[in-house]
Amino acid sequence: MPNPSSRQHAGPGPSTGEAPVPEPSYAERARTLAYLGRIGSLSTLSQKRPGWPFGSVMPYGLDQLGRPSFLISTMAMHTQNILGDSRASLLVTHPDASGDPLAAARVTLMGETARVPEAEVTQVRDLYLARYENAKYWVDFNDFAFYRMEVADIYHVGGFGVMGWVAADDYARAEADPLADAASEIIRHMNADHADALVLLARSFAGVEAEEASMTSVDRLGFHLRLKTGVRVHAARIPFTREARSAEETRAVLIEMVQEATQRA
Repeated sequence: MPNPSSRQHAGPGPSTGEAPVPEPSYAERARTLAYLGRIGSLSTLSQKRPGWPFGSVMPYGLDQLGRPSFLISTMAMHTQNILGDSRASLLVTHPDASGDPLAAARVTLMGETARVPEAEVTQVRDLYLARYENAKYWVDFNDFAFYRMEVADIYHVGGFGVMGWVAADDYARAEADPLADAASEIIRHMNADHADALVLLARSFAGVEAEEASMTSVDRLGFHLRLKTGVRVHAARIPFTREARSAEETRAVLIEMVQEATQRA
C-alpha cells in the first residue's frame, strides 16, 4: 500500500476506477489546514490536576516549517501548564466548515512547546501579527511572550473514512495548497453559476450520472463533487487534466474540461 503522506501528481483524462484518482498527500492537506486556520484548540497537561488535559482557545502564527506559535500571558493557565510540562496538542478545523462537523477536515498537531529564543522573536512576532492583527494591542505587554510548538506528530482527518498519521518530516517539507486562499470563491462561483457544468463533468470525467452536483472542495490536482441521483447522495473525485496553481489556471482548466465533456456528450 502506498504511503498516504507521499506526494501525488495529477494525470490526464477521466477517472476510470482502475487507478487511484490523484489527490494531495495527507502532509499537504495538513499544512493547508494549518495555513487556513487562525484559531485552534490548545490542549496542555494540567498542573492543578496532574495528567488531565486542559483545553484553551488559541490564536496561532505559523512559520515556514508549519510550526505554530502562540502569544500567551504568564498568568494564563495554559502557560503555567506548558512551563510544568511542555507536551501539548493543537486541534485546527477548517474555517469554512459547515453542516456536519464530523464531515469537516481537521488536523491535530502534537509536540513540545517552549518559549521562542530571543534571537528569533522578531521573525515570529511578524508572522504572528500578519495572521492575527489585533494582537498588536497587547503584543508588547511585559507579561506576554511568544511560545512555539516543535511538531513531533500530526493526525489528519479529511472527513468520514479519510484519516491518517503524518510524519513530522513530511509535514515540515510539505507546502499549503496553492489554491488555499482562492478555494472558497472558486467553489462558490462554480456552485452558483455552473451547476449544470458540474453535472456534465461528473458524467464525462467520473462516469457518474447525477441529477444535481455541487463542488465541495478544490485543490491543485482536482476537486470533489457532492452528487444527488434520486434519493441517493454520493461523492466523486475528479482530477484536473493538468495541475492548477492559481484561480486563473483553475478557471482555464475547468473551461477546457467542460469543452471536452461537451464534445463527448
